[in-house]
Amino acid sequence: MSEKEKKTVIAQEDVMKILDSCYEKCLNGILKVSPSVEEMANDYLKKYKTKEEACKAMIRNQITKCATSGFITGFGGFITMPVTLPANITSVIYVQMRMIACTSYMAGFDLNSDQTQTLVYACLAGVAVNNVMKQASIKFGVKFANGLIKKIPGKVLTKINQKVGFRFITKFGTKGVVNLGKLIPGVGAVIGGGLDLVETKIIAKRSYKWFFEHDFSVNKKDNEEEIEVYESDYEEVPKE
Repeated sequence: MSEKEKKTVIAQEDVMKILDSCYEKCLNGILKVSPSVEEMANDYLKKYKTKEEACKAMIRNQITKCATSGFITGFGGFITMPVTLPANITSVIYVQMRMIACTSYMAGFDLNSDQTQTLVYACLAGVAVNNVMKQASIKFGVKFANGLIKKIPGKVLTKINQKVGFRFITKFGTKGVVNLGKLIPGVGAVIGGGLDLVETKIIAKRSYKWFFEHDFSVNKKDNEEEIEVYESDYEEVPKE
């Protein structure tokens, strides 16, 4: 591989670095560009009677803004990434992740927990985690709830994150790398200065379904990829 080719590929570990960098910026906000997720969420929560109404309004507004010419380009160049990516791609990832994180925060999830962070990544990538939830429910004998999320052990989170990394890469159809000379399908291609609305609407619907309705069932239409989880993956979780 030539030096030029090396500069146009990205490996799975680089994908995770990008996601981690975006997530940190979602939590803390970016000076003169965007407020933190918590600030954005609380602004909506003050304006609506229920958190469900506030979340749906936030999602609608984010999708509308993304369709407006210049919205995404307004984010371009502001994110310093550990891996060099075209500004439009990093901006799209950030905007979509921010929408998911805001949804989870409004639903009462702890954005500082590893478990919530992993679910936000899975939601963005379209990696279905229903098997994880089913196994956990069987293990603990309770209906899925936010508290149960915190009991998902590290080895399961690692498995989900690995699938997320590969998901971003395999969507492009290469062996372990993403060609940066092209936009990443499914992550959000910038078309005419706007966002891929179809993909963003799918992500928005998935985030509400997961975090507000606690429904992690697979929707084959959205091309979600399931994760296989085994009983041994829960060995480190203490019994109740």
